[in-house]
Amino acid sequence: MARWWRPELGLALVVLVLGVLVVVGTLDVSAAASQLGLGPRFFPMLVGGAMVLIGLFYVADVVRGGRGDPEESEDVDADAPADWRSVGLVSGIFLAFSALLNVLGWIIGASLLFFGLAVVLGAEHRTRAAVIAVVVAISTYLLFVKGLGVSLPGGPLTGVI
Repeated sequence: MARWWRPELGLALVVLVLGVLVVVGTLDVSAAASQLGLGPRFFPMLVGGAMVLIGLFYVADVVRGGRGDPEESEDVDADAPADWRSVGLVSGIFLAFSALLNVLGWIIGASLLFFGLAVVLGAEHRTRAAVIAVVVAISTYLLFVKGLGVSLPGGPLTGVI
């Protein structure tokens, strides 16, 4: 490959392409606006547009010679091997969430997702992590379903909230 190619440019292009894909994919969404006046396209377009902007600025920075700063934190060992156990557990939790979402519903599935990720990533207080996971899952459900009019699977709790 040419000398100008670096890993930073690869990441910049991935961010840019994903942003374009989000924006293009969102153009096909058609539904009425919610009670807040925001339709289901608002947040995906906001995120996609931000990704395109960030990707463009990142590509420009890398092409001009910008490089990622090396890790300088005092508690990080740059030579330590990757923690593949955690990577596998996090991946498994996401796969289980996506496979069971329609069966469990958003509130139960997201609660288990958030709690599982917190535990795998080192939460020391599991009871607090569980309570926060449930509160965040219910809050996001209410925001999307009641506020934005987006349907999320209710699972066994359909009609309760």
